[in-house]
Formats: sequence, C-alpha cells, structure tokens
Amino acid sequence: MKSAYNKNPVEIIRGKHKKISVFSTEGNNIDPIVVKGFGDEWLKFKDFSDAEIAQISAEYFDILDDNILTPSTYAVDIGCGSGRWTKALSRRVGFVEAIDPSNAVISAEHLLKEVENVRITKASVETIPFDDETFDFAMSVGVLHHIPDTQKAMVDCVKKVKKGGYFFTYLYYNFETRPAIYKTMYFVTNGIRNVVSKMPSSLKKFSCDILAITTYMPVIGLGRIMNAIGLKKAALKLPLSEYQARSFFVIRNDAMDRYGTTFDQRFSKEEVITMMKKSGLENIVVSPISPFYHAVGRKPF
Repeated sequence: MKSAYNKNPVEIIRGKHKKISVFSTEGNNIDPIVVKGFGDEWLKFKDFSDAEIAQISAEYFDILDDNILTPSTYAVDIGCGSGRWTKALSRRVGFVEAIDPSNAVISAEHLLKEVENVRITKASVETIPFDDETFDFAMSVGVLHHIPDTQKAMVDCVKKVKKGGYFFTYLYYNFETRPAIYKTMYFVTNGIRNVVSKMPSSLKKFSCDILAITTYMPVIGLGRIMNAIGLKKAALKLPLSEYQARSFFVIRNDAMDRYGTTFDQRFSKEEVITMMKKSGLENIVVSPISPFYHAVGRKPF
C-alpha cells in the first residue's frame, strides 16, 4: 500500500526496531528553535501507555467515523512527534506515514516499535517526500499553530491528499467561548512561557515539571474532589477540566507543551474554518467538544 519516496533521503537512521529516512528539514516556514524544543520534549515523553493513547485519541478522533478511516486507508501523520497519534490511527487504517522534522522521530521509533503498518520519516511540512494527491487521509494534530504561516502549512498538507480524501487537524483556540478568567490565565501563563521556553533544555524540563505541579495540579485536584462529591457539572466548568481524568505523565507532557515552546498561535472557530476552506477543503466539521478546535474537511473531486 505504501508509496515510494519521490526523492532520495540524505541519510538513513537505523533505529533499534525501524529505519528512519531523513530528508531536508529546511524551509521558509519553519522555526528551528521550536523544532528543537519539540524534539527535546518528545525525547523526554516517549512512553505513553496504550490506555493513555486510547483515552486521548478518543477525545480527538470523535469526528473520524468509519466512512473516513477504513482498513484500506493510506494515511499520513504530519508532525507526528512521539508517534502517539500515529499509533492510535494505525489501528484503524491500512498504513500510516509518520513524519516529523525533529529528533522526535527517535521517540516515535521507540513507541511504534511493534506497529508494522507504519513508516517513520524525518522531514518538514515543506519537504514531505511524497507526490501531491498521494494520501486518502492526512492529519496534523497540535502542530500547525507552532508554524509561522499556519495557512501556508495547511495548504502544503492538503495538497498531499487525494481528491475525495480527508484532512484532519487540531489548532489551539483563542478562548472565544470562555469566561474572561480563561483569557486572564492565558495572559499570565504566556508571560511565564516567554521566560521558561528560553531556558537551557535541562532547566526548562525541570521548570515545566514544577509548573505542572504548581499551576496544573491545584485546579485539576479541585476538579477531582468536586467529581468525587457529586459536583460533576460544576467540575466541568473549571479550567483544565479535560485533565481531571488524565494521568500525571500526560499532565507533565502537556505542561511542557504549553510552557516549553517559544511560539504558538490561537484561532477562533471561524478562522479555523476559513483556513480549511482556503486550503481547498469542503464539508468541514468542527467538533463541538473539547479539545478546541479539532476539525476535519474533505477535498472535493
């Protein structure tokens, strides 16, 4: 099912379980500092359990039904990171190409060691080594908002999708539907991020762990207590409510994702829809539930 690369790799990394073909990761629409930061993050957080992957993928993949993903689907995960989304996707499709520009491909090789229907490639959005209109399904989950020109990056992703195929993405939302306290908290945490994200790697990792304990866990802990005493509806209104059922490992990972990157962008629902339309998609569905905003669109024939 898998296609041949449309160019020769510049290097082959022979991992313990899979080989990784390496292509150029240079381009005008990539931030090398952000890429390095995410490589460091995923080298630290690479041991997601199957239970954790099943839990979080269920939240993101709620709008991907069996008409979109089938046993014959040829898919690509653009910006695969640790490979957790790739692993979840691999259980529902025929074959997945897992692509990332960072050293996260080493973590993906570790996480996906027993997954046979996956190939790992090191490349950027601009240097994806496959012809246009190759894939039945493409996704980029939590990636494009870290790229300087999100719209251009989305166009680069969608052009790899066949006519009649689908593109799925998750982009940070701008709290447009939330009370003012959410925007205030974002302003405060963004100031912290601007400091922490510029720290040396080891200090940044340590600081993000401390921030997970001091800024995430008090709110999450309160929500868990409220759930335990029967105040479930009230608990859902708290910030970070989506983490009340998640492991501390996932919370630490997401704290580093939040505080450890030097660059991210946030969008309204309408902006997400507009970007997807400009990328050539139709029949766009934006999930009504958290995490906001994850959406899927179809490339017309």
